[in-house]
Amino acid sequence: MNIAIELSDLTKDFGNIRALNHLNLKIETGDIFGLIGPNGAGKTTALRVISTLLLPTSGSVRVFNLDAVHESAEIRKIITYLPEEAGIYRNLSGWEYLEFMAKFSAKNKDQLHETVKEAAEICGLGERLKSRAKTYSKGMKRRLLVARALMTRPKLSILDEPTSGLDVLYSYHVREIIKRYVKEYGVTVLLSSHNMLEVEHLCDHVALVNKGQIVTEGKPQDLKDKFGSQNLEEVFAKVVGFA
Repeated sequence: MNIAIELSDLTKDFGNIRALNHLNLKIETGDIFGLIGPNGAGKTTALRVISTLLLPTSGSVRVFNLDAVHESAEIRKIITYLPEEAGIYRNLSGWEYLEFMAKFSAKNKDQLHETVKEAAEICGLGERLKSRAKTYSKGMKRRLLVARALMTRPKLSILDEPTSGLDVLYSYHVREIIKRYVKEYGVTVLLSSHNMLEVEHLCDHVALVNKGQIVTEGKPQDLKDKFGSQNLEEVFAKVVGFA
């Protein structure tokens, strides 16, 4: 079993508040793994620690066997991270934004061109890529940001609410893109979403986080069987005490 992410006794405190409480988790390479849980459960904090944006208070995080504290620069070369509230430079066009972001990883002009071309196909914005980002709807911005996160075919893509603000059709489009990148390019995906239907149909494995701890994990169907539930929403409600 090849491990993409390994959390060992991961703890994160913000003053007197414990956001993560001795998390232990292993995510296999090539998985689409979903973190679910109520607001304030610690999901986004976990994503940020894994992304090397936050230092853990204690415990360890390894990403493709690289230590997130001592080898953070190497990890950042092989991952992408899409926050829930990510922004775009308002006065750049979509094309200009993608080119700007692609320059951080492209080794030459040909690779830059291919990366931006791939991003254009992912987002499906067509001629609107020539328009300034300040004219985009929330959904259009999100499509551009998802394209930015996948266009370099990273070893690991960390997505916080990837389809936030998208309508049904483009949510479906983004999910199919994510599945294709995992299948064709071996990208490992770690995502968080409040959309239980999305998680159920997209993720190979899920972990439910509550009060900074993982309370259950497994394949979506296995969790439904375990809790006698018809869907992950029912599992979610039962585990956190609403059902």
